[in-house]
Amino acid sequence: MPRSSALLHLAVALDGAGWHPAAWREPDARPEALFTAGYWADLVAEAERGLLDLVTIEDSLGLQSAHPFDPDERTDQVRGRLDAVLIAARIAPLTRHIGLVPTAVVTHTEPFHLSKAVATLDHVSTGRAGIRVKVSGRADEAAHFGRRPAPDLRIEDLDTPAGRAVLRDLFGEAEDYVEVLRRLWDSWEDDAEIRDASTGRFIDRAKLHYIDFEGRRFSVRGPSITPRPPQGQPVVAALAHRGEPYRLVGRSADIGFVTPRDADDARAIVAEVREAQAAAGRAGETVHLFGDLVVFLDEAPGAAAERRARLDRRAGAAPAGDARVFTGTPAELGDLLQEWQRAGLTGFRLRPGALPHDLERITRRLVPELQRRGIFRTAYEASTLRGLLGLPRPANRYAAPATPAATGTGAAGTAV
Repeated sequence: MPRSSALLHLAVALDGAGWHPAAWREPDARPEALFTAGYWADLVAEAERGLLDLVTIEDSLGLQSAHPFDPDERTDQVRGRLDAVLIAARIAPLTRHIGLVPTAVVTHTEPFHLSKAVATLDHVSTGRAGIRVKVSGRADEAAHFGRRPAPDLRIEDLDTPAGRAVLRDLFGEAEDYVEVLRRLWDSWEDDAEIRDASTGRFIDRAKLHYIDFEGRRFSVRGPSITPRPPQGQPVVAALAHRGEPYRLVGRSADIGFVTPRDADDARAIVAEVREAQAAAGRAGETVHLFGDLVVFLDEAPGAAAERRARLDRRAGAAPAGDARVFTGTPAELGDLLQEWQRAGLTGFRLRPGALPHDLERITRRLVPELQRRGIFRTAYEASTLRGLLGLPRPANRYAAPATPAATGTGAAGTAV
């Protein structure tokens, strides 16, 4: 199939036994394996068989909860997680093409530590790493560290002056955090490693750079201790629901995961992010916007709705969530994705309601449907995540510009 600008990007978001809180009780679920490497390896292998661009792996600094800003005491739902970055590093050698994008809470972690962890993941995966940066306004998570007072944040307060000030602080800090990550990934030039045993020179110290970042929350001198990642810059993603995180996406990210309710909402979100992108001087850069959907898929009409209703009854109620829930057939989902693609979204991150059932319906039923429509790849055509997403490998900000003699070009700039 010839490549087309209409081709969409596709990702899946992996979390526990699935995005429905009762999914772990399904007959084909594997709750006994949730904390094993094999469980995650199997899921990512299935996603790669479906030729997906990337998987994201959820993480947090507190136990899962039915409440967005507070813990709960429930024992009938999955609680507990493995570290997402470490899962991705374990899976990387078992995969060849798919992008690996773990989640990290940047509010309470050090950017220097995360920068070298993600750079390491990019080396281990030979260029398929990304990171989803996540902020935390939860008091119980702040209490694990004791370094800063926890914001008194409630959903009903988000649009008050005090609530908006808290959000501006959290997402402004995340913007600084991403800037530090990017500077540290550039702090080694690509050819800083010499490895010349005859002269005894392993690195060229002149090609390691201090980043000298000074911010309100942290200062970082650098350089990193990890050589520049294969992609130059691993992919940075963020989930965004409103103005403050939309600005973070527009100013700092390569991918924004957004949660429109319909096509008109998608158009409005795209316009707001593009405005933030232009204001940051990034209008010429590619920033992908992926629509997030929780999906329950079955081939037979009505089967997915019946399955979702059964899960709701088992959970005691239909769970509240941040993203629209789609229930239907792969062909019906294909129609929705194309409608939202026309609204300006460049891809989609699907959250399987139950694992492995809905993941397999994505890879084995939805993907062939999209391929028949000519809007999804039939083979992997790039070896890095940036390549899959059509993102160039960026130049190192600290390296001196290449001269024609150094790049092997003639006076007219053509290869010789």
